Amino acid sequence: MDWGMKNRLSKIIKPKDGHTVMLAVDHGYFMGPTTGLEKLDQMVNPLIPYADVLMPTRGALRNYISPDTEIPICLRVSGGTSILNEKNLLHEGIIVSIEDAIRLNVSAVAFSILVGQPFERDTLLGFTQIIDDANRYNIPVLAVTAVGRGLGKDAKYLSLASRMAAELGASIVKTYFCPNFEKVVDTCPVPIVIAGGKKIPEKDAIQMAYDALQAGAIGVDMGRNIFQSSDPVSMIKAVNAVVHKKYSPKEAYDLFKSKKK
Repeated sequence: MDWGMKNRLSKIIKPKDGHTVMLAVDHGYFMGPTTGLEKLDQMVNPLIPYADVLMPTRGALRNYISPDTEIPICLRVSGGTSILNEKNLLHEGIIVSIEDAIRLNVSAVAFSILVGQPFERDTLLGFTQIIDDANRYNIPVLAVTAVGRGLGKDAKYLSLASRMAAELGASIVKTYFCPNFEKVVDTCPVPIVIAGGKKIPEKDAIQMAYDALQAGAIGVDMGRNIFQSSDPVSMIKAVNAVVHKKYSPKEAYDLFKSKKK
């Protein structure tokens, strides 16, 4: 692994503890003005000090995020369908060139794959193309193991999708937490972060983050469970405390409640 790749990964995965808090705010590329992100800059800017990495689209980055920000960027580079498509599945391809990612000075790029669907070959070939393009410039690729209709979030499926992503060249895998998550981690040779998924109660989201770390995940890539929280700043502080300060779920939830406005 070359110096440039190592350097970029060190900005994402903090060397002091090997963990990361990623803040996903890329939802607009298929969901439009997602609840909580209607005015993305007003929501995101107060959260940035408590995140290690920001995961936006290129349009959001250019229009909402100040170029003097110091937070590393993991840029969403896959897309192609919306929540209105008839199958309601993410049939994605490459939507950002590696040259534009370089112009935006990103630390990593993110691409969704959909294993187990009729069009999985399309997403996997697009995924390997972006790996070839990104690795040419020592830019790591985060694989997002999206879940399709009829495919459960269980260890058998998620370990299959995560292992495939790693075997195809991903530097980091983002997947869902599930029972027996240790199997997913143990069978994947690259670091794993968990997706937050749909909004759940803050106490449950904090517990999920804690359990994922105990099972071997290196951190979280949360979006809706932070920016749709009743107090987003307090929530990201609590998640950060679990990931970096080894807070118990109770300690982190107490922190959330104490900081909540």
